[in-house]
Amino acid sequence: MSFRPVKSETLAQPTIEGAGVSLYRAFGFRNPRDFDPFLLFDDFRNDDPRAYAKGFPWHPHRGIETITYVLEGTVEHADSLGNKGRLGAGSVQWMTAGSGILHQEMPSGDAAGKMHGFQLWANLPSAQKMTAPRYQDIKGSDITELLDDDGTVIKIITGDYRGYKGPVDGIAAEPQYLDISVPPNTRKSFPVDTYRQVFAYVFGGAGSFRAASNPIGVRVEKEVRGQELNIRDMSGNRTLVQFDTGNEVTVQAGPDGVRFLLVSGRPIEEPVAWHGPIVMNTAAEIQQAMRDLNNGTFIAAQH
Repeated sequence: MSFRPVKSETLAQPTIEGAGVSLYRAFGFRNPRDFDPFLLFDDFRNDDPRAYAKGFPWHPHRGIETITYVLEGTVEHADSLGNKGRLGAGSVQWMTAGSGILHQEMPSGDAAGKMHGFQLWANLPSAQKMTAPRYQDIKGSDITELLDDDGTVIKIITGDYRGYKGPVDGIAAEPQYLDISVPPNTRKSFPVDTYRQVFAYVFGGAGSFRAASNPIGVRVEKEVRGQELNIRDMSGNRTLVQFDTGNEVTVQAGPDGVRFLLVSGRPIEEPVAWHGPIVMNTAAEIQQAMRDLNNGTFIAAQH
């Protein structure tokens, strides 16, 4: 096995989206080649209903897929095709916007006011950008969960992991999306495809993804609020870890264990023209999308 070294570690940055939702953005709206085939990753964990109650009212998407993973609370969704649904704790929605869709996502907290989850955007290749929109809503109880002998828990949301497959399928980027919990002070390795883009996002506990053998961490350059800090630190809550090439990701969990998402996908390697929630290959295609929105032809007739 070939150990994947860490290319970069950054902290997700606070931002406002939708009608005033406070969230943390790990990446997005910069160089789309950095995480190809992925475009954006948002962490919308929040315990204050005032920070998320206004939600994400009606807005368009074209040319991408959105992946919403809910940990706590619920998200009500509806779209211009008449689809409606409710994502509960532990559930996943994979929406292929394709040729175009208008939808809304309205969050509600649990009994304690918690609304926790993540949204990932995946790009579509040019040949699939104008396909018919579709949804895959997956209940938490339908997600494959593995328990290793050392206590590591691996939820397979999509992709193939050691011969076990997640319930979401037919995705253009052929991603692997895992929710992993590693027990305290445990060193663990996970196989990944050598030729895929791979990143981890820590949202519980802390751990080192570098070659250090002990859990106090290694001295690394870490970007915090736009400043490069040279610190001895483990990767903790809201840390995005991007890896270089190799076929194995290794983590050394800290004294409280570590929980993280491990996501990989096959790069599309095509030109990207990006305007908010619309991602195409050329500026002309973006201009056409804007005309379609203005003249009422953005939503294709369904057959």
